[in-house]
Amino acid sequence: MDPYALKTLNAERRARRAAILVTDLGDGRDRIVREGDQVAGDLGAAIAKAFRTGNSGSVEAEGRTFFLNAHLPQPRLVVIGAVHISQALAPMAKIAGYPVEIVDPRTAFATPDRFPDVALHAEWPQDVLSRQPLDGYTALAAVTHDPKIDDFALKAALDANCFYVGALGSRKTHAKRVERLLALGATADQIARIHAPIGLDIGAASPAEIAVAILAQTIDAFRSRGLESKGAAA
Repeated sequence: MDPYALKTLNAERRARRAAILVTDLGDGRDRIVREGDQVAGDLGAAIAKAFRTGNSGSVEAEGRTFFLNAHLPQPRLVVIGAVHISQALAPMAKIAGYPVEIVDPRTAFATPDRFPDVALHAEWPQDVLSRQPLDGYTALAAVTHDPKIDDFALKAALDANCFYVGALGSRKTHAKRVERLLALGATADQIARIHAPIGLDIGAASPAEIAVAILAQTIDAFRSRGLESKGAAA
């Protein structure tokens, strides 16, 4: 690998940004493509798919053979609220490959007994997120139902362009939330990205079922990044 390409890849890894090393197998030349870079034609479509799936492999495009070596940050899930839904969601997400962090300043809820083997922060979201900023490879689920805890985290997730942002509550509750987020400086386009009510509509009733719906929606949001519609080619 070209030393400059290696240096660039390492820098992207440290910054939790996705990049693909594209190697022309005909002449051995390398180049780095960052997520969001525009690449036309069949090669561009193959690169976009590699960014969504994280899979590396060879592709045929423009009469040439390329090897795409995908380097994606591991997606993570930050849950605001140490509630029953979170207790069910944390082990499910871990199995699916999404490390979980729970944030809740209510020390009666955020206890190691309730959340064994989970990164737990019994602090206000603004304190935690100032040390560990959100990014485009983070999903955020706000489930406390308390504006004093949820709203800051939701605004931070929108500003960081998290790939998934979900919030617990009815449509009536969300309408009031929209007013508060607008007052905090969020734009209408940003707020439209919030999944509320949170989770896929599977008729979930129990905390565990709601957790399944949230995780499924999170995975769908991650794997559909860059697709303009659900009917786009996978």
